Amino acid sequence: MTVDDRARTRRSSLSLPEYLPLEHWKTIGEQIFAINDSSAWWLGDWLVFGQQSYPNRYRDAIEQTSLDYQTLRNYAWIARKFPPSRRRDGLSLQHHAEVAALPAEEQDRWLERAEMLAWSRNELRRHLRVARGGRAVAVATEDVQVTASAEQCDRWEKAAQHMASDLNDWMIRKVDEAAATALGPEAVDDADRSALPDPSVASE
Repeated sequence: MTVDDRARTRRSSLSLPEYLPLEHWKTIGEQIFAINDSSAWWLGDWLVFGQQSYPNRYRDAIEQTSLDYQTLRNYAWIARKFPPSRRRDGLSLQHHAEVAALPAEEQDRWLERAEMLAWSRNELRRHLRVARGGRAVAVATEDVQVTASAEQCDRWEKAAQHMASDLNDWMIRKVDEAAATALGPEAVDDADRSALPDPSVASE
């Protein structure tokens, strides 16, 4: 998988000839997108190989590079969940991540639906939440990065599967339960109510 010879690529730049036909420009963009989309899978497979081939040395080797181990570990977790034969070329690694905690049959069913209906990652997530009986309400969200050992991640994943839950939703629920214990249930209920739309606005 390469970029058209008309494009001169460097680590921090892309140079194109002044007179470039539209179709060639379009093709180069598609090639770049494909490489970018594939690189997460490649990195995941690369780390899985390192974990299997150099179990006592791969972590030290990664620390000597500029690669972020937490990100790599996330990619590797998804790569292990989906061997190449079960990956869908029409969907991103992020699509696969949304269903990674589900049983294999459900993973395949949701990914097939997402590919057939051309859902974005966020659309797939929304449909998953609705299917689980969650609120289909648009609220502000923030991404939170958690540093945990591989053993902890595996244990959390098994617990989520045991509860027939998505790992992300399971973790949020458990953190909310801990917050309710620490702050009292009223504090958590107030936070939940503040995330809901104003009924007076919704009824207009």
